[in-house]
Amino acid sequence: MPNRIDQKFAELRAAGRKALITYICAGDPSLAQTKALCLAFERAGVDILELGVPFSDPLADGVVNQMASTRALAAGATSHGVLDMIRELRRESQIPIVLYTYVNPIYRYGFELFHRDAEAAGVDGLLILDLPPDEDAANPDFEEHSGLKRIRLIAPTTPDARIAQLTKGAGGFIYYVSREGVTGERSEVAASIDERVAAIRATTSLPIAVGFGISTPDHVRAVAKVADGVVVGSAIVRQIGEIGDQPDLAKKLAAFVAPLAAAAHS
Repeated sequence: MPNRIDQKFAELRAAGRKALITYICAGDPSLAQTKALCLAFERAGVDILELGVPFSDPLADGVVNQMASTRALAAGATSHGVLDMIRELRRESQIPIVLYTYVNPIYRYGFELFHRDAEAAGVDGLLILDLPPDEDAANPDFEEHSGLKRIRLIAPTTPDARIAQLTKGAGGFIYYVSREGVTGERSEVAASIDERVAAIRATTSLPIAVGFGISTPDHVRAVAKVADGVVVGSAIVRQIGEIGDQPDLAKKLAAFVAPLAAAAHS
């Protein structure tokens, strides 16, 4: 079966559209609400879901996403629970799913077993924030044992030679981090996106998605002019924290996400 990420980007390319990718932390405020949010986001036009695996020390994340992970852990979310939720979601949806995680939860689960269980549950790709390709080669335990796409991160400060190394072993799409530092909302998109995306395109035919600091339809339109996908996370997660575990959470967040999807598709 073709990978759902590849299929989605092919469909969007044929339609002349760009992808909206949304990030939320699985289990925030509960795993049941995460499933409801995923289904609501798909109906609102989201193309790919990025689900964070709750972790106690998410160093690449800003305060908003750190608090989401803390809330999810306090609510009882675990790696096993996240995969169980995805299995349930797959009964109703075939939207592409990327797990956003750190090495530690995978290593505790068992690297090979996590990959196999994630693929069996219906995950399409993994974005492991603190596992560079050098470590893959140096640690046999980190060898991939599944068909999951390995999403690679590239930063504004990544040298050109390093970009080529990162894209060589990537799959699904390249995630370009448009700003230095941790995740979080910004008032403006970074000015260097055009130049950096062009440098990445010179090394790969994979789609390029841009994230970090993108929070409004205007931001999405600006980034979609040069990228194949746009990632919005902290702006959504912040509202989840403000609204909390309320019956209308999914409805309210879908109303926020729908204009972002329209901006990407226009």
